[in-house]
Amino acid sequence: MRIILLGPPGSGKGTQGDLISRKYGFPRISTGDILRRAVRERMALGLRAEAMMNKGELVSDDIVQDLVRQRIAAEDCRRGYVLDGFPRNVPQAEALETMDPGRRELALELMVDLELLLQRLGARLVCPACHALYSREIQPPRTAGVCDACGGALLSREDDRPEVIAERVRVYLRESEPLRAYYQSRKAYAAITAAGPVPEVFDLIAARVDRELGMSGTPQGRGRE
Repeated sequence: MRIILLGPPGSGKGTQGDLISRKYGFPRISTGDILRRAVRERMALGLRAEAMMNKGELVSDDIVQDLVRQRIAAEDCRRGYVLDGFPRNVPQAEALETMDPGRRELALELMVDLELLLQRLGARLVCPACHALYSREIQPPRTAGVCDACGGALLSREDDRPEVIAERVRVYLRESEPLRAYYQSRKAYAAITAAGPVPEVFDLIAARVDRELGMSGTPQGRGRE
């Protein structure tokens, strides 16, 4: 099975993606993570991406798609995987189906209003060394201002200012409508109210995924999902 997480910045895609991965054994694939890994490991695609980023350019769709194609071909993705950050538009969604045709899929959109997004992102902290994310309110580090994973100093991101957040959300809403319609037309879309506590949101997600997998009262699915 292919689970696609949609939602604006601050909706909780990373957190919920990790919980899905733990429950169902599907690896969470974040385009940001695989891009950083490709750069760090000096892969050919990573070097191309780094050159574009050094010029202040966005990484092109073809590079992102090639990285995703390589990752979903790995053995741990045979039964299924969770995508966070891809696809971002209908051409990418169509490319994904070409990469891995015939796989059952479910696009879950995490719905959160702007006021709560501003609150969440305003409380967000990031480790510039290992890119771990924390929240002063929901998921604080064990020691204030210090990354649990690597001991780095935590910072607030420049793009987590209220005016920047509002613009990012507006861009998301504008650009997500065709993608939402694409998955709705394929009967592969579900909206998830994501304003509540993390466990409650995950219960909603798990109920929808279980229904899709036909898992109610039965063992976890077998073979290629």
